[in-house]
Amino acid sequence: MEHRLPASLLALIAALCCATAAQDTPPQRVRVSDDVMRGVLVKKVAPVYPPLARQARIQGVVVLKVVINKAGEVYNMQLISGHPMLAPAAIDAVKQWKYQPYLLNGEAVEVETQVHVIFNLTQR
Repeated sequence: MEHRLPASLLALIAALCCATAAQDTPPQRVRVSDDVMRGVLVKKVAPVYPPLARQARIQGVVVLKVVINKAGEVYNMQLISGHPMLAPAAIDAVKQWKYQPYLLNGEAVEVETQVHVIFNLTQR
């Protein structure tokens, strides 16, 4: 004689198994404020002020959305805002930045954050 579980019971068991597995898996990527990430920045490369932008007296802030891998390296960027003449210099500089790995429950995780690169004509 075969014993068969009702389909609804099987669905419930499957859902519970999936929910438990999801709780055990750390998130693939977390969003962290730029203030927190500034505190774990270990290597910051200043941007080279573009000569044409300097001559045109263009200044301002370039905002980038960056993804930092588990090793603390910037590997993906997206321009959020900023002058088009300043953005390439900001991107080139931030590509070289290095962070301490961000730990969540003792495990290194990828981080998504924003970076603000300031271009001011008084800086050298």
